Amino acid sequence: MATAERLQDQLASPSALYQAGAVAAALVLGWLLARPARTQLSRRAASGGAAERFYKRLGLLIPLAFGAGLMWIAVPALTAVGEPVSLVRVIASLLTAWVVIHLVSSLVSDPFWSRTFALFAWVAAALNILRLLEPAIAFLDGLKLPPGGETAISVFDVFWALALGIILLWAASFAAKLIQGRLNASTKLTPSVRGLLGQLIQISLITGAIVFALSAAKVDLTGLAVLTGAIGVGIGFGLQSIFSNFIAGIIILLEKTLKVGDFVDLESGITGEVREINVRSTLVTTNDNVDILVPNAEFITNRVTNWTLREVHRRVRVPFGVAYGTDKDLVKKAALEAADRVPYTLKNNKKRAPAVWLTGFGDSSLDFELVIWLTDDAVRRPGAVNAAYNWELETALGKHGIEIPFPQRDLHIIPRKDQ
Repeated sequence: MATAERLQDQLASPSALYQAGAVAAALVLGWLLARPARTQLSRRAASGGAAERFYKRLGLLIPLAFGAGLMWIAVPALTAVGEPVSLVRVIASLLTAWVVIHLVSSLVSDPFWSRTFALFAWVAAALNILRLLEPAIAFLDGLKLPPGGETAISVFDVFWALALGIILLWAASFAAKLIQGRLNASTKLTPSVRGLLGQLIQISLITGAIVFALSAAKVDLTGLAVLTGAIGVGIGFGLQSIFSNFIAGIIILLEKTLKVGDFVDLESGITGEVREINVRSTLVTTNDNVDILVPNAEFITNRVTNWTLREVHRRVRVPFGVAYGTDKDLVKKAALEAADRVPYTLKNNKKRAPAVWLTGFGDSSLDFELVIWLTDDAVRRPGAVNAAYNWELETALGKHGIEIPFPQRDLHIIPRKDQ
């Protein structure tokens, strides 16, 4: 408390005016000296890039840093003329701590973690500079929550656990990002496995950080057994679907029947490309660019058509009909010409060349099917593929004068016997 009492005595004395003048002069002079440096930093910040936020923060801190430096120069000067310097020394220390803490916190990319770190560090530094840190700790350690309880926890332990928890959570998030980056760079793991492993590691690190922070607050961790039992009951009732989706996601990755980039057709009618496989759900993007979150359990309990599980080449059949009496060879020629004009047709493969099949004799037409193998890209565009082949078939049949029949009915009128 000696520093606080000394400051109180100096604030009530005439020397406080001299020290306040020295502080004000140092701040003004520091702001003037920092103008060229601020101009250069503003130009670098305007150029953008990853360091833009750091340059902006540095431009705001430089005047304070210059001011603090000038105050430290003023301390021996005032001491030499016999003036007290406690006020100048404290303000210079506070400014120096402010500059260093905010400069370090600017290196943290997340704004929330950056502000939280700066707040806790600044409060601790200010109390330490004013020699109030130990009295504050003793005071908070004397306050118990709940008051008079057998398992009471001091308020200081709560604050310490909160500060330690924030630091550990930030460290866990940072470590999880690094590990996820290493997993993404691995070529031995599929994208879905890399994503799930990264999420499991992140959950494990965050859980460990919380448990360590609670133990630092002297919380009896054996009491967590009750919480674990409550979570088990919750899983049995309200969280059953969430837990089943989590297990289904793990099964999907272990079976390797579904991976990121697959084109799937679900029993519920959803058709699209798998973009992400998460802990609870899978993100499927349709051809209309609609993102749909599908519960993982649907991929286990329902029928799923995976068009790209083993091989991307697929065969499709486009049905069409022509009038009776039409030359079959001419129909085949026209249909093959139509298939050749569609860019989705797989070419230069004799075993998978387009074919024309006569499949039946309809009421009004000879029924044919144009059978083609599709290219890689075409598998993911079923609607566009069907429309393209129908378009070219109609054009080719019309070019060769082949009639596309429509149902016809003969109406026979039988007169009454008395007419």
